[in-house]
Amino acid sequence: MQSLEVISINIWSILISLANLCILYMLFKKFLYKPVKATLNARQEAIDAQYRAADEAEKAANADKAQYASQLAGARAEADEMIRSAQAAATRRGDGIVADARDRADAIVRQAQTEAEMEKKKAQATIRREITDVSTALTEKLLQREMTESDHRGLIDSFLKDMGDEHDGNE
Repeated sequence: MQSLEVISINIWSILISLANLCILYMLFKKFLYKPVKATLNARQEAIDAQYRAADEAEKAANADKAQYASQLAGARAEADEMIRSAQAAATRRGDGIVADARDRADAIVRQAQTEAEMEKKKAQATIRREITDVSTALTEKLLQREMTESDHRGLIDSFLKDMGDEHDGNE
């Protein structure tokens, strides 16, 4: 019967094992489960805080990005306005330079016309002097042939008239 005792169920042994199990459960719960759970909760809170910080950083980055985009658009608009202003100023200055050049050219043309008129008058005076000299020489030759003073004046006048008509025809 010895073999039955080894297989037999002992209630006290089962109760002590159950009590032992309950005590171990309570000890594990108090000293192991609660600290592990507290550590896990602390880590979860740290992770949540990091997520919140990341969300706030993303919102701040988006706000900075929007502000940068608006500043960039403003800078582009300002640059475009500066370019338009510079182009308008350059156009005005170019128009002024062209107008000044036209005025100078007109003044040069007027001066050249005035000088041409003066040269024309000088040439006419020189021609008249030469005509007078030629007529004087002609008169001297004709006087040698015995001409009267009225004949002499008539010849000079007709010669001057002919020369004036030829000169006016050449212009």
